[in-house]
Amino acid sequence: MRRNVIVGFSCAFVVTVTSGDRVTGASPGVQGGQAACEKLVKLQLPDVRVTEAVPVPASAGGAATAVRVPHCRVTGVIGSEIRFTLLLPDQWNKKFLMGGGGGFVGSISNQAQRFVNDGYASVGTDTGHQSPSNTDASWALDNLERQLNFGYLAVHRTAEVAKAILRSYYEEAAGRSYFFGCSNGGRQALMEAQRFPDDFDGIVAGAPAADFVGIATQFIKDSQAAFPNASSLTPMFTPDTLKSVETQILARCDALDGVKDGVMEDPRRCTVDPGTLTGLTDPQRAALKSLYGETAARGTSIYPAQPAGGEGQDGGWGAWITGLPQPPVPNGPSLRFAFGTQFFKYFVFNDPKWDYTRYDIANAPADAKRAGQILNATNADLSAFKAKGKKLVVWHGWADPALTALAIVQYHDQVLQRDAAAADYFRLFMMPGVLHCGGGTGPDTVDWPAAIQDWVEKGKAPARIIARKVVNNATTRTRPLCVFPQKAEYKGSGSTDDEASFVCK
Repeated sequence: MRRNVIVGFSCAFVVTVTSGDRVTGASPGVQGGQAACEKLVKLQLPDVRVTEAVPVPASAGGAATAVRVPHCRVTGVIGSEIRFTLLLPDQWNKKFLMGGGGGFVGSISNQAQRFVNDGYASVGTDTGHQSPSNTDASWALDNLERQLNFGYLAVHRTAEVAKAILRSYYEEAAGRSYFFGCSNGGRQALMEAQRFPDDFDGIVAGAPAADFVGIATQFIKDSQAAFPNASSLTPMFTPDTLKSVETQILARCDALDGVKDGVMEDPRRCTVDPGTLTGLTDPQRAALKSLYGETAARGTSIYPAQPAGGEGQDGGWGAWITGLPQPPVPNGPSLRFAFGTQFFKYFVFNDPKWDYTRYDIANAPADAKRAGQILNATNADLSAFKAKGKKLVVWHGWADPALTALAIVQYHDQVLQRDAAAADYFRLFMMPGVLHCGGGTGPDTVDWPAAIQDWVEKGKAPARIIARKVVNNATTRTRPLCVFPQKAEYKGSGSTDDEASFVCK
């Protein structure tokens, strides 16, 4: 069936499984064997085609294998081209956990699939398009249906379909439903809380790309600074130069939090003046001033500034902002360049030849207004989510070179300005020294599903979450994450690599 949608408004999609659609032979919590799995290809659902249902045995691949437990893998298509893969473990914990997808997606992506090993049924989607790279947005050219699917509809529809299939397979509904995503997956998470509060009981949004228009505008501003000449995209900063910049900044700011450990607890306390940094040319200093600066034009703020941190790290500024000696991805010398130019080419101007060097970013909010109605997850009104008793945990790395952490701080403040009691259902955790969705010098490993489950199922609101730094399968440092705006403060004694030496203040 064809669905009519309206730009900027929610559209519900409900799948009902009747008794005639049920797959028999499955016991609650336990997969019903090969026959029950394979029967799912005959499941009749409106506007859905199940194309494959295959029993997958346990894997001996060890920790390197994403899903090791025996499960039933179900693949299908919703509508004309929303593809999905649903994993139904033999030993089911009676919970559903959907995973998000990063970048422009383009293939079936499930950032939560590893949790199938813990008993969750889990699903991922390509959000309605196929692409050779998640930095590519050419699929969106003059195609409103694909843009809407990517923006918000595909995740909602996939969640509804996945719940219907697992109800049929296990002969009972999931007791709880959760969502976990980072980057664009974090944007998807916020979109679910804002547009479809019935879909999930608990949501974890990591480093969310919430303000797509603001982000893309910042990316163009940065590309104009780092790559002013479109005919020569050679990076103006070498990896060694970036490492020197980071070292100089840490020398001035690392100890501001009372602990000199290579991690800034709150980089907002660190003021960076590129004019005082050594080993730079004048063009490099000018570029850095723009890169650290707020995205603004004609006296109007468009997007927050970039905090110091992550300049010389692997996966840091080189990959995302200033470029590497070899392009890390298709469509540009840096990830910000790729995502920014692709957005304006295919979501805004429908012009593959659009020239970023000639663009006046002051026009971006107006030019990209329609795209923002589809993609932005910036609505601070979470009243429907709150009324249904749902819970939202958001986290962001302070040293994130992809998405400035100041944007999620801004959104957090907007939610609390609207509802002073928002901490009852929405909490933010900032991660010092952590890059985009992980990595960096700070502890970046957290059991987020446990945190959201304790809140939803036990009423235990997260107040102090322990993050670990894991190197070669060994934990080298632990640190508490505190509910923002609290910070972890060193007690004055004990190892600075032990979370017990810190208090939240």
